Amino acid sequence: MVLEEAAQGFAALGSEARLQVVLTLVKAGHKGLTVGDIQSRTGMAASTLAHHLKFLSSAGLVQQEKDGRSVINRAAFDHLENLAGYILKECCADEDGIRP
Repeated sequence: MVLEEAAQGFAALGSEARLQVVLTLVKAGHKGLTVGDIQSRTGMAASTLAHHLKFLSSAGLVQQEKDGRSVINRAAFDHLENLAGYILKECCADEDGIRP
Protein backbone atom coordinates (compact mmCIF):
# COMPACT_ATOMS: atom_id res chain seq x y z
CA MET A 1 0.00 0.00 0.00
CA VAL A 2 1.34 3.40 -0.95
CA LEU A 3 0.93 6.64 1.01
CA GLU A 4 -1.70 8.07 -1.36
CA GLU A 5 -3.90 4.97 -1.10
CA ALA A 6 -3.58 4.92 2.69
CA ALA A 7 -4.42 8.62 2.90
CA GLN A 8 -7.56 8.08 0.81
CA GLY A 9 -8.66 5.23 3.08
CA PHE A 10 -8.05 7.17 6.27
CA ALA A 11 -9.78 10.24 4.82
CA ALA A 12 -12.84 8.12 4.05
CA LEU A 13 -12.91 6.99 7.67
CA GLY A 14 -12.45 10.58 8.86
CA SER A 15 -16.18 11.24 9.00
CA GLU A 16 -18.09 10.10 12.07
CA ALA A 17 -20.98 8.96 9.88
CA ARG A 18 -18.78 6.96 7.50
CA LEU A 19 -16.91 5.39 10.40
CA GLN A 20 -20.27 4.39 11.87
CA VAL A 21 -21.25 2.72 8.57
CA VAL A 22 -17.95 0.82 8.38
CA LEU A 23 -18.23 -0.32 12.00
CA THR A 24 -21.79 -1.47 11.35
CA LEU A 25 -20.61 -3.51 8.37
CA VAL A 26 -17.64 -4.92 10.29
CA LYS A 27 -20.02 -6.06 13.04
CA ALA A 28 -22.28 -7.69 10.42
CA GLY A 29 -19.39 -9.80 9.17
CA HIS A 30 -18.91 -11.33 5.73
CA LYS A 31 -22.65 -11.77 5.16
CA GLY A 32 -23.05 -8.02 4.77
CA LEU A 33 -26.14 -5.87 5.00
CA THR A 34 -28.65 -4.30 2.66
CA VAL A 35 -28.94 -0.54 2.55
CA GLY A 36 -32.19 -0.80 4.51
CA ASP A 37 -30.50 -2.87 7.21
CA ILE A 38 -27.68 -0.34 7.53
CA GLN A 39 -30.20 2.47 7.63
CA SER A 40 -32.19 0.85 10.45
CA ARG A 41 -29.03 0.15 12.46
CA THR A 42 -27.53 3.62 12.03
CA GLY A 43 -30.64 5.79 11.82
CA MET A 44 -29.24 7.64 8.79
CA ALA A 45 -31.48 9.12 6.15
CA ALA A 46 -31.46 7.12 2.91
CA SER A 47 -29.90 9.90 0.81
CA THR A 48 -27.18 10.54 3.40
CA LEU A 49 -26.40 6.84 3.66
CA ALA A 50 -26.23 6.48 -0.13
CA HIS A 51 -23.71 9.34 -0.27
CA HIS A 52 -21.51 7.77 2.42
CA LEU A 53 -21.68 4.30 0.86
CA LYS A 54 -20.61 5.72 -2.49
CA PHE A 55 -17.67 7.49 -0.84
CA LEU A 56 -16.64 4.37 1.09
CA SER A 57 -16.97 2.19 -1.98
CA SER A 58 -14.80 4.58 -4.01
CA ALA A 59 -12.15 4.37 -1.29
CA GLY A 60 -12.25 0.57 -1.43
CA LEU A 61 -13.54 0.19 2.13
CA VAL A 62 -16.97 -1.17 1.21
CA GLN A 63 -17.82 -3.77 -1.41
CA GLN A 64 -21.26 -3.73 -2.98
CA GLU A 65 -22.96 -6.61 -4.75
CA LYS A 66 -26.32 -6.63 -6.48
CA ASP A 67 -28.58 -9.41 -5.19
CA GLY A 68 -31.87 -9.29 -7.06
CA ARG A 69 -33.44 -5.96 -6.20
CA SER A 70 -31.17 -5.41 -3.21
CA VAL A 71 -27.59 -4.27 -2.88
CA ILE A 72 -25.52 -6.14 -0.31
CA ASN A 73 -22.81 -4.06 1.32
CA ARG A 74 -19.80 -5.66 2.97
CA ALA A 75 -16.78 -4.28 4.75
CA ALA A 76 -13.67 -4.76 2.62
CA PHE A 77 -11.84 -6.63 5.36
CA ASP A 78 -8.61 -7.09 3.39
CA HIS A 79 -8.37 -3.38 2.66
CA LEU A 80 -9.18 -2.45 6.26
CA GLU A 81 -6.48 -4.84 7.49
CA ASN A 82 -4.00 -3.29 5.03
CA LEU A 83 -4.83 0.18 6.36
CA ALA A 84 -4.28 -0.92 9.95
CA GLY A 85 -1.06 -2.67 8.93
CA TYR A 86 0.16 0.38 7.05
CA ILE A 87 0.04 2.57 10.13
CA LEU A 88 1.16 -0.12 12.57
CA LYS A 89 4.17 -1.27 10.54
CA GLU A 90 5.97 1.83 11.81
CA CYS A 91 5.25 0.94 15.42
CA CYS A 92 8.18 1.63 17.71
CA ALA A 93 10.68 1.99 14.81
CA ASP A 94 12.43 4.89 16.54
CA GLU A 95 12.74 3.16 19.91
CA ASP A 96 15.73 1.11 18.80
CA GLY A 97 17.64 4.18 17.69
CA ILE A 98 17.57 3.03 14.08
CA ARG A 99 16.19 6.33 12.84
CA PRO A 100 17.60 9.76 13.53
